[in-house]
Amino acid sequence: MSPDGNMWSIGELAERAGVTVKTVRFYSDRGLLPEGVRSTGGHRRYGPEALDRLRLIRSLRTLDLPVPQVSRILDEEDSLEDVVAGKLREIGSQLTALRWQEAALQLLQDCAPEERAERLRLIGAVTVPPNTAPLARFWRRWLPPRLPARLASAIVDQAVPQLPEGPTPTQVLAFTRLHAFVTAPCSGTGQGQPAAHGPDGGRPAVLYDGLREAYALAARQMRAQRSPHEGESLDCFVSAYARSRGTRDTPAFRHRLSGVLAADPRIDHYWNLTAELTGPSEPTPGVTHDWLCAALDNQTTRAAS
Repeated sequence: MSPDGNMWSIGELAERAGVTVKTVRFYSDRGLLPEGVRSTGGHRRYGPEALDRLRLIRSLRTLDLPVPQVSRILDEEDSLEDVVAGKLREIGSQLTALRWQEAALQLLQDCAPEERAERLRLIGAVTVPPNTAPLARFWRRWLPPRLPARLASAIVDQAVPQLPEGPTPTQVLAFTRLHAFVTAPCSGTGQGQPAAHGPDGGRPAVLYDGLREAYALAARQMRAQRSPHEGESLDCFVSAYARSRGTRDTPAFRHRLSGVLAADPRIDHYWNLTAELTGPSEPTPGVTHDWLCAALDNQTTRAAS
């Protein structure tokens, strides 16, 4: 301790804290480290509380917090808990971006020279870290108009895949192709919806609500590695179409429905890319739809024979 009471000079405080005099002066000049008093010669003097505060400042700066934010924490304008949570989110986003960049670079390194230009184009069209907003917009355009907002949001949430935080090069390629697919201009007229789902398909809200339930039931069967078959999931699937049209589920209706679904254009490309992105462990709605269509085809074929 300094001879003049419990006060230290700027040099003594710097030595005790293990920092330079320049550092102490920097924080003092910005008001983060209030000085106690001035000596008779006009030199700064600091008390023991300054050492504790300086150590706290150093700890906060070690976390890469900017000086203004450190100041707000010290003045209790920002809570340390909120700042730490925000910093964790920021670092998480940065790490995700780095992992996607690493996988993208690996994708370019491993491909044949003649593929590199195309892959660079795909990669360059996607933000890093990527987001799924273009996929959600695609589905909102694709869905029938005037669906209840709750139902439309649930369908979009189910149709848009979760992105892996640490993707493989294959997953990066799948997502960039998926992004290119959903952002490409639509050719022809209409939105490419299956005819069975279009404006002549009855009440779309009833249809899509029923399909969500049927897909969930079919997904359980698929996780159990069951082949397409009759049962609760198929009945729910057909019932969704029948109720949306105000008709009954009969063998004749199933036969007609099988033909309509088999003849309708599907967005298999979207679901194939989604499966590459998410992996085979969780069936996509597109895969479960195909499973149910196959179950319906099997049933109607047996009935006809």
